[in-house]
Amino acid sequence: MTYQLLGKSSLLISRIGFGCMSLKPEQKDIAFLMDKAIDAGINYFDTADLYDAGQNEINIGKVLRTKRNKLVIATKVGNQLRTDGNGWDWNPTKKYIISAAEQSLQRLQTDYIDLYQLHGGTIEDPIDETIEAFELLKQQGKIRYYGISSIRPNVIREYVKRSNIISVMMQYSIADRRPEETLLELLKDNNIGVLARGSIAGGLLAGKSPKSYLTFSEAEMVVIAKKVQAVTPKNSNSAATAIQFVLQHPAIVSAIVGIRSILQLNEVIQSIAEDKITAEKFNAITNSINVNYYEQHR
Repeated sequence: MTYQLLGKSSLLISRIGFGCMSLKPEQKDIAFLMDKAIDAGINYFDTADLYDAGQNEINIGKVLRTKRNKLVIATKVGNQLRTDGNGWDWNPTKKYIISAAEQSLQRLQTDYIDLYQLHGGTIEDPIDETIEAFELLKQQGKIRYYGISSIRPNVIREYVKRSNIISVMMQYSIADRRPEETLLELLKDNNIGVLARGSIAGGLLAGKSPKSYLTFSEAEMVVIAKKVQAVTPKNSNSAATAIQFVLQHPAIVSAIVGIRSILQLNEVIQSIAEDKITAEKFNAITNSINVNYYEQHR
């Protein structure tokens, strides 16, 4: 496993991150999977208070507490669950963020969160107030750094200008190259690390039954998946190829991959362990695929 500093922080994180959202609350092998991931060199674990109404944080907190000083734990805030359990509401206020952080700390059984991320965001938010909350938590030592998880260019640009974010989590893959238009260069130029999610397009680049995806029809996704498979070595898998594509961009610090089984974990590990596919082969794929662009929130 290789590691890279996350933006201008001191967090040295694995090039593959463990996306904990895919874990199911009733899974019996969560500890086994996470231990295997750590043995493989993965040190970044990403969750959110929204996942399974906080149970996801509880589950990973139980596993990671004895290894806390060796790992980077990231969680997210902003989606406030309704008291009746029927959905959630967006709440980026200072009061809520401070309160939610305390609850996440308890569920994770830790004194601090390495990376606290705003879980979304709109241009109408009280952005300065939101930033104040993160800065206060940082001063109090409850979080080490903060970032944002968003695919909205207008929101991301505001946080780049007005805050001390160290990272942006966004969707990026061979089938979703929207960040290439402006965001990846903007973040790279400002030394803000990009955490890529959705690198295998919900499994569509890794053998899952085809369906339409963003601006691509089902038939177009079949063609894209075949192009990925065509450059995949015989001893590898197309999921590994899709992850390699994401990691070859200089703005990307880590690919955060949802892992639910030992098979998926092994496929992900393979993307780092094997010889890299050449940039020329990736260019051959991307040059033959229509580039998609953000249509809203520009």
